[in-house]
Amino acid sequence: MEKIASFTIDHNKLKRGIFLSRVDEVGDDFVSTFDIRMKEPNREPVMDVPALHTMEHLAATFIRNDPEWGPKTVYFGPMGCRTGNYVLFKGKLKSSDLVDIITRTFRFVADYEGEIPGAEPKDCGNYLSHDLFIAKWESKKYVEEVLEHMKDENLNYPE
Repeated sequence: MEKIASFTIDHNKLKRGIFLSRVDEVGDDFVSTFDIRMKEPNREPVMDVPALHTMEHLAATFIRNDPEWGPKTVYFGPMGCRTGNYVLFKGKLKSSDLVDIITRTFRFVADYEGEIPGAEPKDCGNYLSHDLFIAKWESKKYVEEVLEHMKDENLNYPE
């Protein structure tokens, strides 16, 4: 069986950032999948599930409510390896197109106060698994250490 494209990236060289993972043709349009990498794989501890779950609720809500990006949003959710998230948008996009919306999204999470959207038993399949404090901490770290200092290595997969 052939490896899928995302398993051909050398994760030992991968930095934190925003990476275009793939572009798929869907009918008459395209869907661009982005790797929102918040941890250096195999070199940093991964995020815990409750924090990642809270981040998903807040980030997905923020992006889907953005006037420009909301209508283009297909999906926002965590990676199984817990080193980041995936976000899928309608259209043929590149990583640099996302720097502003991803920065605004993670600033929103870092600064969030209040009840977590969709974290009630009737709204969520695991409503007890949330950690706002750590979700905010991880988001602030990502904004300050990566998103505010983007370089080529944070926008393009390593060779």
